[in-house]
Amino acid sequence: MADSITEQRLVGGPRPDLDLTQAEWQSSSQGVGDVQIAFVEGYIAMRNRRSPEIPALIFSPAEWRAFVLDARDGEFDLT
Repeated sequence: MADSITEQRLVGGPRPDLDLTQAEWQSSSQGVGDVQIAFVEGYIAMRNRRSPEIPALIFSPAEWRAFVLDARDGEFDLT
């Protein structure tokens, strides 16, 4: 059973408990930034490289695609 911190960080509802201990975390191709992703059991996990002890966000493939497309369209730009 996931702890309450993990449950609060899940994206879009309940997810299976994923074992991320053997995940192959990837950074951007430019090697900059603090965001890492891993593909695990059909889901995409995203975490902060500097704080790997904080539970990862978990996305379904459809949620990940929507997130990436929105980011490309500037949806999350703060300027």
